[in-house]
Amino acid sequence: MKGKRSWDWEPGKRQIQEVGSCSSEVVWMEEPVVSPDGERLAAVVNLEDAVFGLCVNGTILEETFEKIWGLRFSPDGRLAALVSRDMEWTVAVDGQVWETTFGFVWNLKFSGSGARIGVAVQQDMRYGMAVDDHTWSEFFDNAGDFALSPDGGHAAAVVQVAPMGSADIEAFQKGCFSVAVDARAWENTFVNVWTPVFDATGEHVAAQVRRSLYDYTIAVDGVPWDQEFAGVWEPAFHPETGAVVSPVRSQGKWGMAENGLMIWPARYGQLWRPAFDESGSVLAAIAAPSYGRFTVAVNDRPWQTTFSVVTDLAVSPDGRHVGALGKEDGAWSVIVDDRPWPGRYERAYPLTFSPDGAHVATRAERNGRFAIVLDGKEYPEAFERAWDPVFSPEGDRVLLRGVQEGVYHRIVAELKSF
Repeated sequence: MKGKRSWDWEPGKRQIQEVGSCSSEVVWMEEPVVSPDGERLAAVVNLEDAVFGLCVNGTILEETFEKIWGLRFSPDGRLAALVSRDMEWTVAVDGQVWETTFGFVWNLKFSGSGARIGVAVQQDMRYGMAVDDHTWSEFFDNAGDFALSPDGGHAAAVVQVAPMGSADIEAFQKGCFSVAVDARAWENTFVNVWTPVFDATGEHVAAQVRRSLYDYTIAVDGVPWDQEFAGVWEPAFHPETGAVVSPVRSQGKWGMAENGLMIWPARYGQLWRPAFDESGSVLAAIAAPSYGRFTVAVNDRPWQTTFSVVTDLAVSPDGRHVGALGKEDGAWSVIVDDRPWPGRYERAYPLTFSPDGAHVATRAERNGRFAIVLDGKEYPEAFERAWDPVFSPEGDRVLLRGVQEGVYHRIVAELKSF
């Protein structure tokens, strides 16, 4: 929040630039991205054959590359991209290029504050990670599901630690995969591993593992639970106790297990995306109480409202409110605390809660226009293109970032404006 306090929160509307202001100088430009504080609009631009640059607030930066992709602003406002020169790839941050280059880079990741930047890398057909231009000391034959700890101090990935030839079923069934944390692989190996997840401290990692062709469980810091299940989904750490929870399948139904023991009985047709509030007193998940119908379960109590699809679960920091997106008959709705908002949209985006949890906002698309919606009420002005709303540290104002008639605007709106 300290960074957000330095932003301009004075209510009002400011024109930042015309979106196409660089277009007269370039061959073509990609979709723009916007900084978290709304002050900068940036896009990758093609200047000539195999020459790409960056246009920021209408000015083309001096540095050019053979290719640029994955352009994003970090949470602390730095502009990062994956760039290529002389057939080698690396990362550029605010125009500063990492010294180390690779055969390929992808999956740009930021720590929670944005202070640290990680990326998946490949060199000589071996795979690993690099964080702030520091590369893993060991690479692997295969790697995926890359993760960065909340503070960016540690990086993890699913890695192949034993050789396996094409169609080598015997080697596969013995277990060739594990999790590497800062290039050090767990001692235990598994048939498959998915979605390593860090705890809040960054010192512990949990992941889904398959111990045989038919048995699944969760491994924490390389040690699997004693209990095995017919299926598991991505785990989550309790923010206070450090206990690990995961949806698990038992006797044909799904429930929730904590450290291997059932805390929600297996009674759902499906259960996934567990999420805690900051204290850990509220645990929510997307659930299917019956076949083909989805809702949200909060502390094992499913909502009454159901949809054919439910996604983007969000829990307020204080745990008093839970929201999600639901789809029915081709239209998206926002549901908060089991109450659908009145609007229906062609597309809706993840919810953002205010710091005190009292308000929730989102952006949504209908008839080719974007709306910013707060507590079910749409902002009076619509946009040709928009980005996610951002609450002020006090939660009494909302930053809107959107394009109107080809011009990008930064708007700080008071809650009463909705």
